[in-house]
Amino acid sequence: MKIRSLRPVQLSIPRTQPGTPSRRPSWNRSAPRSLPINYYPEFSRLPGQMPGMGGGEVWVQVTAEDGTWGLGSCSFGAPTASLVETVYAPLLVGRDCLATEYLNDLMWRATQRLGDGGHATVARSAVDLALWDLKGKLLEQPVYRLLGGPCRKSIDLYATGDDLDWATELGFGAFKITNPVHYREGIEGLNRLEQKVAAARQHIGPDAELMLNAVMSFSVEYAVQVAERLRPYHMRWLEEPLVPGDLEGHVELKKAAPWMPIATGEDHRGRHAFRQLVERRCADVLQPDLKWCGGLTEAVKIYTLAEAAGLQTIPHGGANSPFGQHFALAMPESLMAEFWLGSDPGVPLEEACPIPGMAVPRDGKLVPSGAPGFGMEIREDWIS
Repeated sequence: MKIRSLRPVQLSIPRTQPGTPSRRPSWNRSAPRSLPINYYPEFSRLPGQMPGMGGGEVWVQVTAEDGTWGLGSCSFGAPTASLVETVYAPLLVGRDCLATEYLNDLMWRATQRLGDGGHATVARSAVDLALWDLKGKLLEQPVYRLLGGPCRKSIDLYATGDDLDWATELGFGAFKITNPVHYREGIEGLNRLEQKVAAARQHIGPDAELMLNAVMSFSVEYAVQVAERLRPYHMRWLEEPLVPGDLEGHVELKKAAPWMPIATGEDHRGRHAFRQLVERRCADVLQPDLKWCGGLTEAVKIYTLAEAAGLQTIPHGGANSPFGQHFALAMPESLMAEFWLGSDPGVPLEEACPIPGMAVPRDGKLVPSGAPGFGMEIREDWIS
């Protein structure tokens, strides 16, 4: 079965207001968090107001000769959509749509001069995910069965966000909170960060997992100070403390603070970046984002590298997309999945689900759809 068309598309999924009133606005509207750009105080730390974060979601539709189609998605708007349209579509149309390994390799080799670690890899992710969705539909199997079948009955989740009371009420037993400080803020920032972590630990109790997401806002020196300050709070991990290109910094951090597990990878692109982390043993948990790292095909390669080294792979935002849900159900060394909890407290999660047909957490666990492909219930007339 050959590919008839491949194109970036827009989805117009009908939205209805939740029937349940919210108790208050989500933390995501007001909680400050730090990114590398916040080295300069002129830039806001509020969501939606930081440079480099925009562009919007990009969907890709791949259609086979018989009219069957699959969908995948990525981020960062027009630049990635342009790559799909001008590079990947001419390369793949007319080829065997079931040959996902071959097609992914073609895309990787065709974009080396573009820099396969940037937008080219992000765009490749959406194409690859659409191909897996199409493959599942053609073979009438959920993607997790194409990956070898389920290895667990349900996926254990952790909740990301600062509405800890709401996350606890929903049944989550593991939590990741945001980081409001940048390394240039020195001891004042350390004090403020410790206060936040201490309050979180007190709220969730001594037996729940607690993580902190730094989002590339620390230097090596500052990350070591953070690790020392947070020792009493028994952190499950410190996430993405450094920019992804600072490999030697990751090595030095692991040496200087061996008691603190390091998780990273959402802003690493492609298996070669992850291979370096594995070879240097400077990360304990790998966190590829399936919509940014090169797609499901690439994520499986990253997982295999990690598994061979005894490391876990827990994708960034895995439980927030059908793509990550299917990955987590099939991979033995993916022991948790992240659910980014950004909807308003009090509104049931099924009323805030952005993709029809996608499973939502119940009591801190999740079971993906068993429908063919990724199980998304998206009508063709919603696609333009």
